Amino acid sequence: MKNTSIIGIIVAIFTLNEIMFTVNQVEQAVVTRLGNPVRIIKSPGLHFRIPVLEDVAFFDKRLLSVELPALEITLGDKRRIIVDAFGRYVISDPLKFYQSVGNESGVLHRLNPVVLGSLSSVLGKVSLSSLLSDARISAMNRIRDEVNKAAKRFGIDVVDVRIRKTDFPTQNSEAICKRMISERERVAKELRAQGIEMAQIIKSTADKENAIALSEANTKVQVMIAEGELEANKIYTGAFSKDKAFFELFQSLEAYRIAFDSKNSTFVLSPKSGFFKIMNGN
Repeated sequence: MKNTSIIGIIVAIFTLNEIMFTVNQVEQAVVTRLGNPVRIIKSPGLHFRIPVLEDVAFFDKRLLSVELPALEITLGDKRRIIVDAFGRYVISDPLKFYQSVGNESGVLHRLNPVVLGSLSSVLGKVSLSSLLSDARISAMNRIRDEVNKAAKRFGIDVVDVRIRKTDFPTQNSEAICKRMISERERVAKELRAQGIEMAQIIKSTADKENAIALSEANTKVQVMIAEGELEANKIYTGAFSKDKAFFELFQSLEAYRIAFDSKNSTFVLSPKSGFFKIMNGN
């Protein structure tokens, strides 16, 4: 009797488990009977179904993401880029979603051609510079609106479409790198040429200033020498006029000093020569 009661309890628990199911706050459900949808449940709580005949498919009510494969696109300025994008969506109509998509893993298969087609259409009309500026926001909003309009038939509301990363194809990247290197080399040559030109200007200016300074200094020296010689001549003239004999004596002694300055000087002169008149006591 006790065993029969235990078995009955187990059967009852199993039956209740098959009859009852719970929908939590972040879920919504579609109940199907023999594969045909019979009702939609969006409110959380405890619900019932017919065992064996009815099945329940649960869908998330939260914001969901879908990762899209990279796509190579030709922009409006004929440049090709690789776009890495993603989308965010919510399941607004679980019945449509169940009938057209089936489950969340099938979203990518449905949304992928829609998003990529919209990306190609919209970005094919913008330039790379616009895509890298604030104008990108307007382009992404147009893509979102187009995708959302097309996704309605899947029971989906597309909240956002964003580009995570853009890159150039390998051949374009290599060409861009070469252009950047060439540009940097051109700028470097210009800077070196400007430096050489500036150095030549500085050197030329310095040489000119040096030549002017030397010329002015030489001029001053020549003037000073001339003034000194003039003053000396005045002194000589004054001394000669005051004492002619002394002046002649001074000149003779100066001549002797200059003539006998060298240790190896040799003179062949007559003893009666006027050059020795001082030495002869005249």
